[in-house]
Amino acid sequence: MRRIALRTRTATVLAAAGTLASGVPCVSAAPAIDGITLPPGFHIEAYVPDIPHAREMTLGANGTLFVGSMGESSGKVYAVRTAGAGARKVLVLASGLNTPNGVAFYKGALYVAEIDRILRYDDIESHLEVPPKPVEVARLPSERHHGWRYIAFGPDGKLYVPIGAPCNVCERDGFAMITRMNLDGSGRETIARGVRNSVGFTWQPQSNLFWFTDNGRDMLGDDIPSDKLNKLHQSGSHFGFPYCHGGDVPDPEFAKGKGDGCAQYVPPAQKLGPHVAALGVKFYTASQFPEQYRGNMFIAQHGSWNRSVPVGYRIMRVRLDGERVVGYEPFATGWLKTDGQVAGRPVDLLMLADGSMLVSDDFAGSIYRISYALGH
Repeated sequence: MRRIALRTRTATVLAAAGTLASGVPCVSAAPAIDGITLPPGFHIEAYVPDIPHAREMTLGANGTLFVGSMGESSGKVYAVRTAGAGARKVLVLASGLNTPNGVAFYKGALYVAEIDRILRYDDIESHLEVPPKPVEVARLPSERHHGWRYIAFGPDGKLYVPIGAPCNVCERDGFAMITRMNLDGSGRETIARGVRNSVGFTWQPQSNLFWFTDNGRDMLGDDIPSDKLNKLHQSGSHFGFPYCHGGDVPDPEFAKGKGDGCAQYVPPAQKLGPHVAALGVKFYTASQFPEQYRGNMFIAQHGSWNRSVPVGYRIMRVRLDGERVVGYEPFATGWLKTDGQVAGRPVDLLMLADGSMLVSDDFAGSIYRISYALGH
């Protein structure tokens, strides 16, 4: 049995503008937001400037910010609470987990997705200092390739869990799909097939239409295939992998003998660009941002790792007319510098109650806050 270390002490106390509670400047996040370009009126600041390998985020009912991580050696899950006077207290809820990328909060409990299982911490906000022993909800495949899990609860109260392909490109039963299950792990079903690696999804307000990002295969060159933004109308639909990539690129090996090329699979709602590594995606439903941003979708692009000229490393804005994409453009850029150096890699997005937006960055080990106010 894997040993889980539970922490009962505060890990760090941080202030909103990148200052420790003691008043000592904390510079770890500053280089990552130097030179970030946003539309007029928007402002970015360090919200939690030192939270190593920060990945998926979720909010508790009482305002606790929970953060998963990609730290393979440390495997930590964090909780962030307001500590007064703009300071924030960061606690390590658990360590020694198996890449606990995914976190989701539902009915008082925190769900944590490791590569090979999902854990549940009951009544977590009442026990942040001494977390309860977790309950194992479900077992998952143990393959590490594309094994980091993004999880969220849908409008139907079910837990949605992607199972990425354990390869660059291959055919393997039980992989390359998005699943959902009941709170106790029962009733597991596949809602989307042919999904190589989704590390972000969301539901459109009013219609509850399911949207998700998907990372395309590698080793076909710099410019193909494109990552995708998909929408799911019918449960069980097939989105192409490993036979078709980017909506229009038949796989040179696996497409052979598969009929009418890419036409038989669900096309992307929007091509996102080749190798941009699109991850977290969220609709903006608050009112702090100007009216033209309300109902828009935002996508965190982690950035390419094997392209000769790097791309991504930014937050993109998707404008919609109903469920039809009518615009796709940069919103926050600058983590990729003009000399090719990388200052940060956006991962996940989360809207706060005041209408501002949090951005996690596993490269800089930080969480930023993007807000809007005239005069900035």
